[in-house]
Order: sequence, then structure tokens, then C-alpha cells
Amino acid sequence: MSWQMAVVGAIGAAQYQQQGAIGKYNQAVANRNALVKEQEAQILDDKLNLELAQFDKSFRKLQGTQVVNTLKSGATFSGTARNIALSNLYEAEVEKDIARYNTEIGKSRKFEEANFARISGEVARQQSRLAQLGTLASTGTSLLTMSQYT
Repeated sequence: MSWQMAVVGAIGAAQYQQQGAIGKYNQAVANRNALVKEQEAQILDDKLNLELAQFDKSFRKLQGTQVVNTLKSGATFSGTARNIALSNLYEAEVEKDIARYNTEIGKSRKFEEANFARISGEVARQQSRLAQLGTLASTGTSLLTMSQYT
């Protein structure tokens, strides 16, 4: 084996290793991005809980103000006042349901982004394996060609 063949073999081996390392790195980055997206989904849950607590606090304040204003006017808390209170309760539940629904949609998107990141990482890894196979074939062809002329 000539020194040129040894150099070609060494370069081929180094390129093969580097391609594998790049593939693993890209896959690790994609997996990290997937974890970040899953954490963002958890944050959406936490944000929803906080918003619902704030909403409940504001709603209780509104209810109290309505009762006080009704009683201050000299009316009893029945009839129209009671119907308004029930309507407000219904609307509050609808608003909470909308907030929950929007959060679930946001979480679904984040989980889908996480899955896409993982798939992208796997694709990057497969591409590096294909590049490695190309390097092996190219190096092998070069060595075979060189051996015919020595």
C-alpha cells in the first residue's frame, strides 16, 4: 500500500467519523428543541390556571358590586337582578370554556412542533448515515482505482 492510499484511507475515515458526529449533534439539537416545545405546552397550562384565577377574582368582584348596587337602589335581589346574575354566571362559564379550549389548541400545536422536531432530528441522523455510506463508497472506489495502477 502506497502512502497516497494511506492518506486517502485516513481522510475517508476522518470524514466518516465527522459525518457521524454531525448527525448525532443535529439529532441532539432537534431533541432539545422538542423538549423546549413540550415545556412551552406545560407553561400554557400554568398560564391558563393563573388567568382563570384572575378571572374568578374579577368575576366575584363584579358579582359583589352588582348585588350591592341592586340592594342600594332599594330593590330586592330577585327577578331581573337574579336573572342578570344567572346570565353573568353562564357567560363566565362560557369564557372559561373558551380559555380552556384555546389552551388545549395551543398545547396541541406545541406537541406537534415537538414531534416535528424529533422527526427532523431523525432525518438529520439518517442523512448523516447516507453521507457516511457515500464516503465509504467514494473512498473504496478511490482505493480500488489507485490499487489498479500500482
